[in-house]
Amino acid sequence: MPMYKVRPFHGALGAVRAEQLPTCMYRLHNLHRGPAAAAPPHQEEVDPSLLALESRQEEILKRLYELKTAVDGLSKMIQTPDADFDVTNIIQADEYAPLTANTADLDSMLGKDYGALKDIVINANPSQPPLSLIVLHSLLCERYKILSAVHTHSSVKCVPENLLKCFGEQTRKQSRHEYQLGFTLIWKNVPKPQMKFSIQTMCPIEGEGNIARFLFSLFGQKHNAVTSTLIDSWVDTAIFQLKEGSNKEKAAVLRSMNTTLGKTPWLGGNELTVADIVAWCALQQTSSSNAVPANVQKWMKSCENLAPFNSALKLLK
Repeated sequence: MPMYKVRPFHGALGAVRAEQLPTCMYRLHNLHRGPAAAAPPHQEEVDPSLLALESRQEEILKRLYELKTAVDGLSKMIQTPDADFDVTNIIQADEYAPLTANTADLDSMLGKDYGALKDIVINANPSQPPLSLIVLHSLLCERYKILSAVHTHSSVKCVPENLLKCFGEQTRKQSRHEYQLGFTLIWKNVPKPQMKFSIQTMCPIEGEGNIARFLFSLFGQKHNAVTSTLIDSWVDTAIFQLKEGSNKEKAAVLRSMNTTLGKTPWLGGNELTVADIVAWCALQQTSSSNAVPANVQKWMKSCENLAPFNSALKLLK
């Protein structure tokens, strides 16, 4: 007796029953319709975040391509023999506008205020007086008619007498509109010097080095790209390494200064620049001024022979 029974798949004479055979592996709904019955394709809505991501990716790829092109250009320049040049020659060939030249057009540099006095307001902490700004104030007084003023903020309880008179005895003999520039120093409890020129439209400039760059730009000196970069580099080095760095960093900066001053009389070349002012003031406010190399000593005496530097020295006594 069989275990179980199944229906026979073979008919008469061994023929296979066709109705029992599958005609396809699996069935799907018919997706093909006639032209008249064709439905419009379904359009999925694209997520706006995906579109923004795609746009951002294209922008990044574009910037990467531009950076690659710039790096390739620099690598070709470095690999050429002409790229090994002496920067000192470029500095010496630069054209300078001496500080004693004719008065620059303040309206073109600071904007026209239609009769209002252009007033520079600086907040500084009396515990860390910004000597470079005192030197620059004296230099600016040699170029422009400046209305100077020193005030004390309520956040400071006591200010030494020499700091209150850091601009000298101020005797106002002219009316306000006859001055070209206002220079107001406020002794205030701030972490770092702050400057504002236009209170309505300008964010404060912070840091002694940045303020010194702004003030020195009022002299109208023009430099080529190489010299401007070197001057900016010396300003940053003086603030962050010579003034605020470790003893090892200060020694390295002094060696670099000694090498540079062995080739040119000033850090920026043949003329006094903001780099000399900031570096000299940084040396005066650290113990590094006691033991400096020969070229640096000669340079320091050249600075001190100028009257504005002498006025800053009086604040240290």
